[in-house]
Amino acid sequence: MSDVLELAGVNVVRGSKKLLAEINWQVNEGERWVVLGPNGAGKTTLLQIAAARLHPSSGEVGILDEVLGAVDVFELRPRIGLSSAALANNIPGDETVLNVVVTAAYGVTGRWQEGYEKDDERRAFALLNDWGMGPMLNRKFFTLSEGERKRVQIARALMTDPELLLLDEPGAGLDLAGREDLVHQLSELAKDPLAPAMVLVTHHLEEVPPGFTHALLLRDGEIVAAGPLAQTLSQENLSKTFGLSLTLVENNGRYTATASN
Repeated sequence: MSDVLELAGVNVVRGSKKLLAEINWQVNEGERWVVLGPNGAGKTTLLQIAAARLHPSSGEVGILDEVLGAVDVFELRPRIGLSSAALANNIPGDETVLNVVVTAAYGVTGRWQEGYEKDDERRAFALLNDWGMGPMLNRKFFTLSEGERKRVQIARALMTDPELLLLDEPGAGLDLAGREDLVHQLSELAKDPLAPAMVLVTHHLEEVPPGFTHALLLRDGEIVAAGPLAQTLSQENLSKTFGLSLTLVENNGRYTATASN
């Protein structure tokens, strides 16, 4: 299996509904994937499996040379950086920004009695600086704007120097300026050869950062298309994915789509 991520014949069923159907997908070292699809397509479910936080109903999942179901997920998860709304909801609102990041070293979302090395705190501070949040290290998490929270969450996701970085709709809730700033920063991260393999989930084409290499398109839990980004993000594939005839425009690595007349 792939040394980063591989799903083979993966299905996720809840009651009579199939959330994912026969997913075959591979992410290799150095690749930067965007997962696109409408609401309810199965994007977040797919990311939960990739993050070792959900087991499939059937099929095989390989993550970082381990097989899901035959590995201690609590040892595997620190090797995976995750930013998601579900994880953010578990962060105590009165936690300081520094603690939100440094607690990732223990895989927890609130600082209690555990002790941290000075090196952990220095790394957390450096990551906050990288994402423009250094001056706010002592602010309470709940006092931050949505854009500021997203940057703190990404810094947290990078805290353990992960081998796989998963970002679930990092642009959700951001205004235009916040979204553009985030896309720029993610583009710079994607172009860094030392950055981990990345998977970004979104349903907005405008949020695809330049520098991403591959795309996976989902609809109703099934793969519409997957492969190198330039070939996969076609008008035909996007129209199938969103169930609407679309006109696609690419400009300097940024994409937009509008309904065709």
